[in-house]
Amino acid sequence: MVNPYRVFIMKQSFDTLLYQLLKISNPKELKLVFWSALYFFCLLCSYFILRPLRDEMGILNGAVNMQWLFTGTFVAMLCVVPVFGYLVSKHSTRNVLQYAYTFCIVNILIFYLLFSWLGPSKEIAVAFFIWLSVFNLFVVSLFWSFMADVFQGGSSKRLFGIIASGGSLGALTGPLITNLMAGQLPISVFLLIAAAFMAMALFCIRIILRLHPSRHFNKQNKSSMRVSVRDIFEGVHHIVRSNYLLGIVGFVFLYTAISTVLYFEQAHIVENEILESSARIAYFSRLDLMVNTIAISGQFLLTARVVQLIGLSKMLFGVPVIIGIGLFYLGQQPSLMAIFILMVLHRSGNFMLLRPGREMLFTVTGTSQKYKAKNFIDTAIYRGGDALVGWIFAGLTSMGWGLGIIAQWAAPFAFLWGLLGFRLGKSHQNIEKSITLKKKLYGSNV
Repeated sequence: MVNPYRVFIMKQSFDTLLYQLLKISNPKELKLVFWSALYFFCLLCSYFILRPLRDEMGILNGAVNMQWLFTGTFVAMLCVVPVFGYLVSKHSTRNVLQYAYTFCIVNILIFYLLFSWLGPSKEIAVAFFIWLSVFNLFVVSLFWSFMADVFQGGSSKRLFGIIASGGSLGALTGPLITNLMAGQLPISVFLLIAAAFMAMALFCIRIILRLHPSRHFNKQNKSSMRVSVRDIFEGVHHIVRSNYLLGIVGFVFLYTAISTVLYFEQAHIVENEILESSARIAYFSRLDLMVNTIAISGQFLLTARVVQLIGLSKMLFGVPVIIGIGLFYLGQQPSLMAIFILMVLHRSGNFMLLRPGREMLFTVTGTSQKYKAKNFIDTAIYRGGDALVGWIFAGLTSMGWGLGIIAQWAAPFAFLWGLLGFRLGKSHQNIEKSITLKKKLYGSNV
């Protein structure tokens, strides 16, 4: 006969071990972390099911024309930013989240119909590439804005790594689905699967809002029906007036500049060395699987410990330095194996350390900065960097520069990126200490 007391003691011991392992303080926080991680899982699973298709659509248009796709993405971002600024100024956080994700689901279903009826024509390939590039940054930026509101202060350092691991598990599952079914199912079916995961993400949002019933999430930002132009572009106003936000702009710009160089290097190498479309899709999905297998274990067990052990500054410094060294090596050996290894280091390091660290920088900012300024940085600045560096890359290759020379010239910018990350980490530490001191002096409402 089972001893109920022994079962109770074993459960208590297991719960204690779980809380210590994950650095979670109470059952309510555990529920919030679980649903947040599941939300991120569904979000990135949806995206990574479609990412190999996006990369293949880009190559179908020609690697030499990639800068046009990045420019189109940037223009699309500039159109989205004021619309999002209007929504944030006009509606509560709860409504903004639900409107945004519902709109994304509708878009996926529209592309399902287009691929089903017309197939992957050049026009649809270009539209799909641009749309998915906008979709990815927009919904992920909105996710982290929401997380910075739900988890603030020290809890973000403890929990963002665990929450990010949910996203990496989704990013691992997505390409696995694509890799297993590539060549067996039409492209349109992948869109339906992605739409289903997005619907699950929307369900998770509603659960989190119920578990964290802050009046802030239900608050209408404007009582008047009239919203000014300044309200719509308030994020830009915040950035211009804040050295801290300008530093984040520089950090994101340098990150996307290095990412674009690596992406273009990969596109040219893959186009030259892998001739079949199905083989290229398989390559991209294998890359995603490798990246996210490494990232998920690190996010789940290492991110919080690395932050506590070496601090946010050194964490934001370390990964760029490794990438800078890798770029020097790529300059000597511009091969498929070299770019594969460097892409794994770059993307897994970003998922495991840089992205959670970057989101921690926003935990000391106000609500408008979290949603408006952050969204502008994560979308317009990010894709603006893509477009600018894409044209520079295209210009250099047209002048006869080889892939190796471009990689070597990009390396010093990676080191500059690391130095800026180090300074941002120190600034975050100082602002956090100031906020903590004010709370102690004036109370929790500061």
